[in-house]
Amino acid sequence: MNYLGCIVGLATFLIIGMFHPIVIKTEYYIGKKAWPVFLIVGVVFIIGSWFVTSISISTILGVLGFTCFWSIKELKEQEERVAKGWFPKNPNKE
Repeated sequence: MNYLGCIVGLATFLIIGMFHPIVIKTEYYIGKKAWPVFLIVGVVFIIGSWFVTSISISTILGVLGFTCFWSIKELKEQEERVAKGWFPKNPNKE
């Protein structure tokens, strides 16, 4: 049996679940100006996925990289959600 699909699916589920609070906390403490960090980390993961010989690890690194890219969009949208009052605003920021 090949369990690779289930492993990658589970890893993707966990990665997306981890990044949701990361984006919320990043927006709360730093703001959307932190987006270059997500870009750089995403590029590093993507490049790393090119050089890893294990298909499963390469795939998971690719998922991590593109999740970082997606987080840039979510970071900007999180700022809008805070402005609408859906999430708390950090009184010490800005």
